[in-house]
Amino acid sequence: MTQQIIREAPAPDPLEGQQTNAFFYVPAPNEPILNVNNIQGNILGGFNKDYQALLFLEIENPNAFKHWLKSQINFIATASEVIAFNRLFKSARQRRGREGTVKATWINVAFSFEGLKKLTNDADSFTDKSFKAGLAARAADLNDPVDNDGKPIGWVVGGPDNGKVDVVFIIASDERADLLAEVSRILESIVAFTDGKGNAKSSGAKITFLEEGANLPAPLTGHEHFGNLDGISQPGIRGRVADNPKDLLTPRQNPENKNQGKPGQDLLWPGEFVFGYEGQKDDAKKLEDSKGQVVSAGLHWANDGSYLVFRRLRQDVYKFHKFLNDIAADLDTDARKVSAKLIGRWPSGAPTVRTPEEDAPSLGDDDNANNDFEFNGDDPPKDNFFKNDVVPPSDDATGLRCPFIAHTRKTYPRNDKTPGGRVPNSDEIDIDRSEVTTQTHRLLRRGIPYGPVSPSTPNNPLQDPNFVDRGLHFLAYQTSIVEQFEFVTQFWANEPNFSEPAATNHKVGDKLPLGHDPIIGQSDNNKPGGDRTRKFFIHLEDDQNQPQTKELTAPEDWVIPTGGGYFFAPSISALKEVLTK
Repeated sequence: MTQQIIREAPAPDPLEGQQTNAFFYVPAPNEPILNVNNIQGNILGGFNKDYQALLFLEIENPNAFKHWLKSQINFIATASEVIAFNRLFKSARQRRGREGTVKATWINVAFSFEGLKKLTNDADSFTDKSFKAGLAARAADLNDPVDNDGKPIGWVVGGPDNGKVDVVFIIASDERADLLAEVSRILESIVAFTDGKGNAKSSGAKITFLEEGANLPAPLTGHEHFGNLDGISQPGIRGRVADNPKDLLTPRQNPENKNQGKPGQDLLWPGEFVFGYEGQKDDAKKLEDSKGQVVSAGLHWANDGSYLVFRRLRQDVYKFHKFLNDIAADLDTDARKVSAKLIGRWPSGAPTVRTPEEDAPSLGDDDNANNDFEFNGDDPPKDNFFKNDVVPPSDDATGLRCPFIAHTRKTYPRNDKTPGGRVPNSDEIDIDRSEVTTQTHRLLRRGIPYGPVSPSTPNNPLQDPNFVDRGLHFLAYQTSIVEQFEFVTQFWANEPNFSEPAATNHKVGDKLPLGHDPIIGQSDNNKPGGDRTRKFFIHLEDDQNQPQTKELTAPEDWVIPTGGGYFFAPSISALKEVLTK
């Protein structure tokens, strides 16, 4: 088994009485008890498996499909099962010093709006307009490449010409053999379904698309195909998994801030990710006082469910690495440093805010340090230079350590000044309000790479002799596709001027150092023949330790959408009492 780098807070041991570190047991009696026996497991617990497959189905006969789906409900993993397993897995790994002592195979399911309409007559009561429209219909507004009619180009799943995707099953396992066995079981049950008496029945479903993903092998374990450690910055979630006020979903590991899990991991109310619980209050004065109203999807049976966004993102590793290498030669520096400035983290995961000019693997591997920083505020440079391994609090209001365009800063601006912090009837930007509104746009990411590893590296770009399809299965849970996934994509990643409030007073010449997110940001010239050029500023020190600030031009995309969909992951009770009736 490959070693998986886990990127979330270590959980308590299964038996409270054996836990000697009382620091994990900060009580939170006022936080809600989460219905973990009813919530699907990948939403809050996270599967965190080395192997995963996505199976997409079209519902051809709704009545027959309901009978088949009913036979699968007992295989659907709950949050209680996944959380308990994750605790046992980590405890056993810590004690034995290796993985493989315990293993599991998990299944979750989600439905598109069109799929739900085939199973229930009240699906139109869902209030999220983007969920009901579907990702393919929203592609043009997300700046995905589309044809002259607005249809996405080059999709292999979820597009109007790829067959219908009414249902997606997520199957995940610690071992590939176990994954394939479970996928085979599901496929066999679809094509050769029988009732309890052994009589052949139609499953009512047609297989549309099936694809595996996997954690990359060493030395890229835990990384995505460009070579960067992935999944580091996840939101903490308030809430208890039992009546015990100390049994928290997100353990509290920062003695300096009771409103964080790990240092730098702000705690959010669970209604941001699961329906039926309090969410964030977007007009709160302070983040610590931001408990809002219970979040509803528009139907009572949708409680304990969540929206799931799936994006199949192909990565052109050679083109990205060649760009890094060319820029590095031009700026007299290392290609990995250019990459770090575009990402906001070094390949190890170490944040450039804390170590701006060289990688620090020990920092990147420390989950209680690699996320402990903010953006607004400054550790001032001395003679235009920065020290590395900055101890927290580490800040970077100037954008010199972590450029305003860096992927991690564009997709999660933390306490940066943002348009959301604008004081009503004023041009003033309130920092606290900025951070409060930023936290209403977070995502629970559950992605995994697909495709073989590239031989290319930033310092030695290599092109595959033949086309190779590799990339990321981006998966994210939320309770508003409009205000979470689409907001981040449209108004942060794709918007060159998004960081203008933060970058004001930090001009380079006569320009603000802004631009697209260089990794996932897309130009709005998305019709055939459109200019996909993107521009963005970076700052670094060259090999002679001289500071360099330069506007870069990327002539083409390195991350290309090739499929996807918007889905709803219902509760176990909704599967039993609504969708199979």
